[in-house]
Amino acid sequence: MEFDNVLAFIAQTQPPALEIRINFGIFAGREATPAEIDELAKTLLPKVGGEVSIVREERHELSEHTEVSLQQVRVEVDADHVPADDVPRAELAGRLLELAERWAETCIANRHVEVGA
Repeated sequence: MEFDNVLAFIAQTQPPALEIRINFGIFAGREATPAEIDELAKTLLPKVGGEVSIVREERHELSEHTEVSLQQVRVEVDADHVPADDVPRAELAGRLLELAERWAETCIANRHVEVGA
């Protein structure tokens, strides 16, 4: 199926082997910029040793009684680049989490918007 010409489709993908979610908007009061996403990629790629997927998203979680909207950054690493053994996998996850947190803290310190402003 040619997806370039399809407006909507069902994605049948395997979940990433490792996923990190960054609650960017809650702390920054804004969404991450494309340049900031590029910086995150430059930081993570040497540690992953392969590919990383970074998604900047606005999530809406809805029910009959509540509505929540948040800006989030999601980092996904495929199984090809994640060790199968628990200890090396946990070490990689810890390193990536630390780098993601440091990246977010730097972005927030450089440009923060007060929520409600």
